[in-house]
Amino acid sequence: MNSRSGTLLAFVTLALAAFGTVAMAADSNVGTWKLNLAKSKFIPGPAPESETVKIEPWGADGLKYVLDGTYMGKPMHIEVQAQYDGKPGPEKGNSEADMISYTRIDANTVAFTKLLKGKPTASGRAVVSADGKTRTVTETGKNSKGQDVSFFLVLERQ
Repeated sequence: MNSRSGTLLAFVTLALAAFGTVAMAADSNVGTWKLNLAKSKFIPGPAPESETVKIEPWGADGLKYVLDGTYMGKPMHIEVQAQYDGKPGPEKGNSEADMISYTRIDANTVAFTKLLKGKPTASGRAVVSADGKTRTVTETGKNSKGQDVSFFLVLERQ
């Protein structure tokens, strides 16, 4: 290999690495988010005492979502892996849903549907603010007791 082809190979390798980084960074949901309880609403309640959500790129075009927090004095841990293709992926650790599907609406908005044993239980949207500092999640549906639920979560980037 001569020095010219070596330089070209190095350039192509760097360009591909940079493209991959840009592609992953393009998802505004990626990051660590902390629930702001004072700005959030949980109907019927009770609200969790705390929630921190870590979101990472996953697969060809999706995300891995890990939520850790405290609810009614007990630790909670929920994990999700799903593509933005509208097809359900597993949701682990949530008694109200065992699958979730995501569809990207635009650069900052994702629609989702939660399912339990193949039946839809809730749906909503997650929207990242234009400045990238706040993520709001609205969700409506029914819980396992058949009660209507409505959540408005405000999460702040950490």
